[in-house]
Amino acid sequence: MSIIRNPALAKEGEQRIEWASAHMPLLAALEKEYRQTLPLKGKKVAVSVHLEAKTARLGCLLAAAGAEVAITGSNVLTTRDEICAALDARGLNVYAWYNATKEEYMDHLRQTLAFGPDLIIDDGGDFLQLLHGELSHLAGYIIGGCEETTTGVMRMRAREREGTLRFPMIAINDADCKHLFDNRFGTGQSTWDGIMRATNLVIPGKVVVVAGFGHCGRGVAEKARGLGARVVITEVDPVAAIEAAMDGYSVMPMAEAAKIGDIFVTLTGCKDVITKEHFKVMKDGALLANAGHFDVEINKIHLAELAELQVQRRKDVLGYIMPDGRVLNLLADGRLVNIVAGDGHPVEIMDMSFALQALSVVELATEAERREPKVYDVSKKADSFVANLKLNTLGVSIDALTSEQKAYLEGAND
Repeated sequence: MSIIRNPALAKEGEQRIEWASAHMPLLAALEKEYRQTLPLKGKKVAVSVHLEAKTARLGCLLAAAGAEVAITGSNVLTTRDEICAALDARGLNVYAWYNATKEEYMDHLRQTLAFGPDLIIDDGGDFLQLLHGELSHLAGYIIGGCEETTTGVMRMRAREREGTLRFPMIAINDADCKHLFDNRFGTGQSTWDGIMRATNLVIPGKVVVVAGFGHCGRGVAEKARGLGARVVITEVDPVAAIEAAMDGYSVMPMAEAAKIGDIFVTLTGCKDVITKEHFKVMKDGALLANAGHFDVEINKIHLAELAELQVQRRKDVLGYIMPDGRVLNLLADGRLVNIVAGDGHPVEIMDMSFALQALSVVELATEAERREPKVYDVSKKADSFVANLKLNTLGVSIDALTSEQKAYLEGAND
C-alpha cells in the first residue's frame, strides 16, 4: 500500500510520464523485449532515485519486466507529488511526498525497503546506509544493487575498502554511457536551466565560479562559457586543475574566486566547499547554487550565522542579508538546483542512464551464480548495447573493425 500525499494528482502525473516516455526510445526498446521474456518475474526491486517523470518511466519498465516495485525519492525537494500519484494509480508501491521532513524521508526509505527487496537501485547511498545499519537484517536477502551517482559510488567503494559491503553493487555512475553524457551534458544543461528559472537573470558577462572539474563540473563550465560567462575553476586535484587551465579556464583557490564571482556552482561531492571565510568577501548579489548530491557543499550554517536577516526573494531564492548590507542569494536551499528549481536532466540523457540501470538489474537477477559482495563496473556488453541503441535512435551509423583489424589490435601480428 502506497503512502503518498494526493492521489487526485494522478492525471497530471500521467501526462508528465507520457511526455517523458515519448522521448525515451531506449527504455521503450527494452520494455518491448522484457514484456516477452519477463526477466524480473518473481523479483522485488526497491528504487530510491529523484522521484520525477523520468524515474517513473524506469519504475514502470521494471514492473513490465515482471518485478514487484517499491519506489521512493532520494531528495525531499525533488519528489513530485503528481508523479507519486500516477505511479500509485499504475499499481506500483510508492512511499514519498514533496518536502518531507527528515523523519518522514527516512521513514519513506524504511517503508520502501520493508517489503523485502531482492534488488535495489540507489541514488546517493541512503539505501546502502540503512541496509548496513538499522536495517542490516534485510541485507542478507539482497541479490545486488546499482548506484546512480558519484557520491553514492564513493560511499560504497569506501565500504568495499573497509570490507563491510554486504552484497554486490554495480557502479552505474562509472559507466561510459553514464558519466560521459549524464554527468557532463545532463548536469551542464539542467544546472543552468535551474539557475535561470530560479533567478530570471542574465548569464553573459558574469563571472561564474565552478567548484570541481570532474565530469559534472566540465559540463557546467562548458555551458557557462557557451552562454557568454567568464568561468573560473576551483579544484583540489592538480591534474584536474591542469586540465581546466589547458581548456582555457582561469584556475584559482576559492578564497580568491570568492572575491570576484557573480555566480557560484558547487559540484564536488564534498562538504564545506564554500564557507564563512568566502561569504565574508563575496560581492553584493552573489548567487550560490549547488549541483552536488547533498546540501553540504555550501555551508548553510555559516551563512545563517553571518546574516542579520533572511528574506525569501523568489520561490527558490533565499536572501541572506549581511551586517554591511550585502545580500548573498542561496538557490534551492543549497540542494540540487537542477532538480529543485528545474526539471532535472534532459529526458533523452536519462534514457541512456536508466537503460544501464535496467540492463544491470536484469543481469544481477538472471546470473547463474550470485556475485561476491564487491563493487562492480557496468559490463562492457551493457555499455556498448546502450551506445549502439542510442546511435540507432539518432540515425547515426559507424564503421566496424574487420577481422584483420581486430587481430592486429589484439597483437596477433606482432
